[in-house]
Amino acid sequence: MRHFLSLFLALLLIAFITGACQRSGAGITVAGSTSVEPFAELLAEEYMSRNSASHIYVQGGGSTAGIEAAMTHAANIGMSSRSLLPKESNLSTLIIAKDAIAIIVNPKNPIDDLSMDQVRSVFSGKVTNWKELGGLPHPIVLVNREEGSGTRESFQKFVMEKEEISLDSLVQNTNGAIRQVVSNDSNAIGYLSLGLVNDQVKALKISGIEPNLANIEHGKYTLVRPFLFVLDGEPTGQAKAFLEFVLSPTAQKLLAKEGLVPVTKLSGD
Repeated sequence: MRHFLSLFLALLLIAFITGACQRSGAGITVAGSTSVEPFAELLAEEYMSRNSASHIYVQGGGSTAGIEAAMTHAANIGMSSRSLLPKESNLSTLIIAKDAIAIIVNPKNPIDDLSMDQVRSVFSGKVTNWKELGGLPHPIVLVNREEGSGTRESFQKFVMEKEEISLDSLVQNTNGAIRQVVSNDSNAIGYLSLGLVNDQVKALKISGIEPNLANIEHGKYTLVRPFLFVLDGEPTGQAKAFLEFVLSPTAQKLLAKEGLVPVTKLSGD
């Protein structure tokens, strides 16, 4: 049922994007991962400020929906925070930056550091109270992403491994929604893109390793995944020009300021 709902939502997004493209009649559309979305919007705004005749439309919807949109040409560029599946291998990918997944709690939560095993035990439902982790005696509120989310798939791969995420969790369909729930509940725990962590939530250390750019670059913090642009065929026109800009030092510095790890060497590095 959950897989059916995920597919339905992906198809709904594709229909919406197709309609939007037909109404706009110009420009290019970038669609998919809600983790990549705010950074794609930032890049699009910067690109359009330098190229006044260009129009780039950025839509969310999730990694699976973005990949489907690229496959069906409903979008010129798909966005994904997960790797492609074998059935999607006919598409080409461009790594625009690297991102870390942060495990987040409310700033009022006294817990600052958990081991990977502890995080896995929490999200599998084996540990259900903060007192079991050295915190205050309150039930843990799990906040999880929906099926089809690239962030969820990466979390499953890096953290949960063969363990299943507990069904007793609050499912949210965007990183922003995860952040909002955790910021409003001192007993909640969730996960999202490190680049989207702000003062509303607290990113936990994992076995004493803080999720920051230095630790990511030196391989100490390991919950790292690529942010992908997905295409069907060789890009042309505005899409090609935009992709070239995304890999430029200017764009990569912009992403670095937002907490992502650049994929091209920056001047002065």
